[in-house]
Amino acid sequence: MKIINIVGTRPNFMKVAALMRAYRAWPSIQPVLVHTGQHYDERMSDLFFRQLGIPEPDINLGVGSGSHACQTAEVMRAFEPVLLTEEPQAVLVVGDVNSTIACGLVAAKLGVKVVHVEAGLRSFDRSMPEEINRVLTDAISDLLFCTEPSGVENLRHEGIAQDKIFLVGNVMIDTLLAHRERAQASPILEQTGVSPRGYAVLTLHRPSNVDDPAVLSGFADAIDVIQKDLPVVFPMHPRTRKNLQDTPLGQRLAGMKNLRLLDPVGYLDFLKLMCWAKVVLTDSGGIQEETTILRVPCLTLRENTERPITTQKGSNQLVGCKPQNIVAAYQRVMSDGDGHGDIPELWDGHAAERIVKIMSEKL
Repeated sequence: MKIINIVGTRPNFMKVAALMRAYRAWPSIQPVLVHTGQHYDERMSDLFFRQLGIPEPDINLGVGSGSHACQTAEVMRAFEPVLLTEEPQAVLVVGDVNSTIACGLVAAKLGVKVVHVEAGLRSFDRSMPEEINRVLTDAISDLLFCTEPSGVENLRHEGIAQDKIFLVGNVMIDTLLAHRERAQASPILEQTGVSPRGYAVLTLHRPSNVDDPAVLSGFADAIDVIQKDLPVVFPMHPRTRKNLQDTPLGQRLAGMKNLRLLDPVGYLDFLKLMCWAKVVLTDSGGIQEETTILRVPCLTLRENTERPITTQKGSNQLVGCKPQNIVAAYQRVMSDGDGHGDIPELWDGHAAERIVKIMSEKL
């Protein structure tokens, strides 16, 4: 049985890494890895493949960047001949990026079964491009694998047949648990000049947060207060860096004494940074999950989350984008001590094994 597995962005790499390992126990399955090239620079792509032990992609579509419409269309155009040539039994897509919906749609139109890993997550905010990708991908999928109970409930409410839905756990957590010990050898703390539990980590990349100068300026106000109390390590996403380049706001951030501005870092370096942070501030979905398993307090710089279990059971708090709210939440974390939280059901490092077993039976 041939299964084409799609990756396009850095979060995809972490998820597919666990699946590629799990396939080894099933010689009856022939996995084909297709990289769309949605993330294509060294640190966002090649480095992750090496560190996570992902085999070289069998096919690289090399689509590069572009608007949502152009990028999605380019992936579809490039992927269709691959699908016609390979003739797989299924196409497996992960997450909620443009590559996910593009390849899923091509497969569905050609009558090839679609498998969606990380199905059912909903922010209920249609202004997020990822939300559109999630809803549409789930609507055309034949097997839907959920990370948390909210995903199962959302799919039921949307009329997805029960026999297509499976609660299996979180493949990104599989990868984290498999690499946590290796990450401890990273020298990133020494290189950055911070000590364990003596710094905060910041990530910002969502267009709604980094494309609006007023919103970004509000984050800078909050960061300025926090970095005066605790060093802040900020690996900067290329989109964020581009928006700050040669601007007064970028100069302001560069002038903050305890703000450590970094280029994007590899998976093991970033995992080490998260492991030993006092608090993480982020607008990423995946980092909400990773900090939950690491039991590190997380302040999510958004008004909503498609991963509610991280706030219900984990150490995640939704704090929004107003600087006064961010600073207040930070001060609570510092006064309350580490908020450990609990580990969600089935986040045990074996989600990928469950997925591959179910695919072997259902396909």
